[in-house]
Amino acid sequence: MSDSESEQTPEGLEVRTYFVRGRNALVARAEFGELYVDYYLHLSQFKYRHDPAHDLMLKDALAAVTLHCASRPWNESTAWTFHFSDPLLNLFVTGDNSRGSVVGQLFTEKVKEDGKNLLMSDIVRGDPRRGYQPARRSVVELPEADVFRAVERYYDQSEQRPARLFRHSEEDLVMVTAHPDCDMPWFESLTDESIRTMDKAEELSLLEKRFYRWECGCNEQRMMAVLAPSFRNNPEDLFGSDAALRMSCPRCGAWYSITREAMEAYVAASS
Repeated sequence: MSDSESEQTPEGLEVRTYFVRGRNALVARAEFGELYVDYYLHLSQFKYRHDPAHDLMLKDALAAVTLHCASRPWNESTAWTFHFSDPLLNLFVTGDNSRGSVVGQLFTEKVKEDGKNLLMSDIVRGDPRRGYQPARRSVVELPEADVFRAVERYYDQSEQRPARLFRHSEEDLVMVTAHPDCDMPWFESLTDESIRTMDKAEELSLLEKRFYRWECGCNEQRMMAVLAPSFRNNPEDLFGSDAALRMSCPRCGAWYSITREAMEAYVAASS
């Protein structure tokens, strides 16, 4: 491959969307190995260790939000928070189509035990030049602690159209969404096995390729922007007698050490 061809090749995970002719359905598919490698490198960098079952749930949530984003408009970003009561944990995942970024993390500490399973969705459309529309929030109660079934329930209630998620293989995942006049008996009969032969059994038309990468965009400056209001109000409450504090990014869990001296300089510069 020439240098010019290499420069034109987008970086990141490739997601392909197809239209199923005669069925009126959209298929989004990707092999998530590359994204999972970046996720594990992130965990290693910040010394996180997750329970294997919880880890699988977060990987499924990352895959689901990526496939969802690839099926949505280019100027849309999505954030999903899954709250499960058994196991008691929260999963947060978000995807931004304009940046081609996906990120997430899981929480097992200080999670409120209320006996409910919920999926909270926040969707924003717009761009920096034209501005952003108000976020659209929806909350869906779930019958079980299953990520794929949670997303399917969300589609039924909030998107008001059916969607189904399948495993073509361990890291090769597929989402099928119904469009108007979808062949619903066919849609409802789909299984992991039939998904593996869909390219032979159905006429698929490639619609689009999109690329996503593990990226949060957090940095020390953004963390200080979050802390600035509290620091201006009462720096002693924030730092006490300490010269620095540790803060984790709420989106990806990256850790930052923020010194009092750096906060003073930041607040002075932004006043």
